[in-house]
Amino acid sequence: MATMGRSDGKSQGGRIWPAAALVLFCAVPPAPTFAAEPRSADELRVLREQARAFEHGEGVAKDPARAIQLYCDGARAGDAEARYSLGWMYANGRGTPRDDALAAYFLQLAATQGHAPALRMLRFVGPAATEPPPCMREPEQPALQTDITDLEFGTEKQRRMAELVLRLAPEYGINPRLALAIARTESNLNPVAVSHKNAQGLMQLIPETALRFNVKKPFDPEQNIRGGLAYLRWLLAYFKGDVALVAAGYNAGEGAVNRHRGIPPYAETRDYVKRILQVFRRHEHPFDSAITEPSPELGQILRRQARITS
Repeated sequence: MATMGRSDGKSQGGRIWPAAALVLFCAVPPAPTFAAEPRSADELRVLREQARAFEHGEGVAKDPARAIQLYCDGARAGDAEARYSLGWMYANGRGTPRDDALAAYFLQLAATQGHAPALRMLRFVGPAATEPPPCMREPEQPALQTDITDLEFGTEKQRRMAELVLRLAPEYGINPRLALAIARTESNLNPVAVSHKNAQGLMQLIPETALRFNVKKPFDPEQNIRGGLAYLRWLLAYFKGDVALVAAGYNAGEGAVNRHRGIPPYAETRDYVKRILQVFRRHEHPFDSAITEPSPELGQILRRQARITS
């Protein structure tokens, strides 16, 4: 089947579009998309690069379904270029059955953002779908456990420390289960623990981190927990809710994560991240962007992760 040109919507391969078939962009706008987690320009560019690689088989096996999934992630987050690419794929049956209604849906979304090629291409498709396609709906997340009934504690003192972590974590916007995963992995809930690197207390704060977050008595359980939670809150904002990067930063320092463009290649840190994820069971966590600016290396970290996973 001949295809419409990706760049400007003109016909190729001899396909002729009669004037009667032209449908100008003046129809009822498509149904709104569902809300998505905000993404930076770097994150959206990484998604597009991954999607195009799978669409065209550049460096990876061609996989149109994976390309559509990645384009849809970007489209849901408001990326006009991803919306246009989806419209083009559906209009031309590129690795998927041709669907003019879906094509028009995505092209209209892109056109309303001022995407000129999408506006021109709308002339060659019919009415848009009135309901958002499934990929534009936020995926349902599995229920996240916040209790500790499935976790075992060796002593009553450990349980009391765990209950203190669970009580304080919400004050800092931290899911209690993530906070508890960190505390258990750091010190096994021992408020007087000291490491060979002089990390102290239940959350294992090194003196510099304790000073940074105003912890004057590192062996006071509540002060120590509050300092650790404040650091976790900061790391979540710095790495935009990526739990693996946050865990790596807590263990090895955010500077090491930046230098290595991701989880440092230390056996201890990689095991630490794995243990945190096993308890927390989710890779993303909400964050407060007002706490701090994101890591200046985050874009490169994400691009490196994209290359590794593709």
